[in-house]
Amino acid sequence: MRAKIQNAVSGKIEAIGLPIMALCWVSFFWGTTWLASKEGVKHMPALQLATIRQFLGGLIYVGYFLLKKQPWPKGKQWRTILVLSFLNFVCSNGLSTWGVKYMTSGLGAIISALFPIWIIIINFFNGERIAKMALFGILISFGGICIIFIDYIADFLRPDFQFGIILMTASTITWAFGILQTKKKASSFNPYFSLGLQMLISSVFLFGITEATGVNIPLSEIPSESWWAIGYLVIIGSVLTFIAFIYTLQHLPTEISSIYVYINPIVAMILGSIIFGETLTQAIAIGSAVTLTGLYMVNKSIRKPKI
Repeated sequence: MRAKIQNAVSGKIEAIGLPIMALCWVSFFWGTTWLASKEGVKHMPALQLATIRQFLGGLIYVGYFLLKKQPWPKGKQWRTILVLSFLNFVCSNGLSTWGVKYMTSGLGAIISALFPIWIIIINFFNGERIAKMALFGILISFGGICIIFIDYIADFLRPDFQFGIILMTASTITWAFGILQTKKKASSFNPYFSLGLQMLISSVFLFGITEATGVNIPLSEIPSESWWAIGYLVIIGSVLTFIAFIYTLQHLPTEISSIYVYINPIVAMILGSIIFGETLTQAIAIGSAVTLTGLYMVNKSIRKPKI
């Protein structure tokens, strides 16, 4: 009996090992995309960058599955793809890009860190529960992010930031609903093919918005620095890391797979210090330690055997 329990525990740990590695990939490399985006938008409109990124990423996905002769979605599956395209890319990506224009990046990072908490709240109303240790770990990690960006907390009270706060909050909520819907529908059709179609469809929406508002610049005027940034965002951010993220959604609880948002800012700030010479403060060190403590609790909660 004891041997059976040990084998079951060992099998569980092995089963979550690869998803945890995928989550580590997401946590690190989506952190690096902050820097790539920062470099890219120095020389071109942010929404145009997002449009090009999603279009090229979508082409890669769809082109691959066309070569593999993957069956196209049918019937109601298209309705789901359209909804996810709107939630995941048009609303979430578009609103967050728009919102950052009306607030500081530090305030945006704090609001983005609400994403796992929205997941917990939505799941609660759907009758799902989360382990207490994981819940405490997520709340502690959120507290760590607030410590890191403590100088920006007072920005919540600034009237000129209110519009941006609304946009950014809405983007995190739509992302939460979109991710839960993605996880729910992942088994009904190929989620990676669906992801590519979502990117293509959303790029068409965004192109229409950017053209109508006149924010686009000619492609010939986009400098090589921005094209290199777009290339990195497409290959690393939109293709490889999204593959890893979908994998974590399939093998980990949604609230656990969402904790990457707590590591992304830490990665971005450390690399920003190395690459751009940005200053690391005591608050960043303390907040990072608190955040990692919370993440340790989350990790321990999913590795704890249920006997």
